[in-house]
This record gives sequence, C-alpha cells and structure tokens, in this order.
Amino acid sequence: MATTRVKIGSAVGLHARPAGLLVQAASRQPVPVLIGRPGTAGVPAASILAVMSLGVAGGEEVELTAEGEGAEAALEELAALLAQDLDADAPAKN
Repeated sequence: MATTRVKIGSAVGLHARPAGLLVQAASRQPVPVLIGRPGTAGVPAASILAVMSLGVAGGEEVELTAEGEGAEAALEELAALLAQDLDADAPAKN
C-alpha cells in the first residue's frame, strides 16, 4: 500500500472547487485512492460528498493512500494537485 501526506495549498481548504478538481483527478486514476486526516480512516477521493464531508481547512495535512499497480504515480499526481492553490485560477466574482 502506498501512502503520502500533503499540506492543502488552497487557503480555504477543500471546499467545492478544489474538492471537485480533486475528485475529477482521482476518478482518472487506475486505482482507488483514499483521502483523510493522518491516523484516521480515509474516504474515497473520487466522491465529492465524501471529500467535502472531511471539512479539510487550508494548510491542513491530509494523507492519501492507494493500493495496486500505479498507486505511487497516482498519489504523486494527486499530492501535487492538492499542494497547489486551486482557487488561484478561479474566475473573479462580479
């Protein structure tokens, strides 16, 4: 089983937009990925409701886990995504 920890780069945490981007990326992976706080049971990273139910704040550390062929590459891609400020490219509100 592959595991990695990453600090959430979006200041507001995993709210709708960042969570949606994570779910889309997790859904493209060849293995199921779990996300959760370190030391707790993870939830499916491909489920928007599960990810948002975690209530992860900006700067908080999460743990990603996956098992199977391609698990390490999947975790690297998702960790790199989560480390970014996923709201930086959001369109401005009028």
